[in-house]
Amino acid sequence: VQLQASGGGLVQVGNSLRLSCAAAGRAIDTWTVAWFRQVPGKEREFVAGRRARNSYYAASVRGRFTISRDNVENMVYLQMNNLKPEDTAVYFCAADPRNWIVSALRDPVNYDYWGQGTQVTVSS
Repeated sequence: VQLQASGGGLVQVGNSLRLSCAAAGRAIDTWTVAWFRQVPGKEREFVAGRRARNSYYAASVRGRFTISRDNVENMVYLQMNNLKPEDTAVYFCAADPRNWIVSALRDPVNYDYWGQGTQVTVSS
């Protein structure tokens, strides 16, 4: 499976962005999918994940971000609203065929497939 993330950019505080992750090679409709982000000098941080019909979010983005998937198009999305400067990071999509329990779903080591990352910069 190859993952291609896109949709990042430079936005002002309070604005929105939608990130997209296109999967190629096989269908990932039953897989666990997630978005992580990383800033220089810090570990990769869980942002949002989706397993079956359940979605999970980091506390810092809950209520502002929404993860979704289009199983027909084999896509995963991250809608980001009311963006803040602390949301600035490189965002990565990830996918794994295993149905992880919630605690494991938040750990990047449990994902075998990664997109290349897309930069999101929120200016104040």
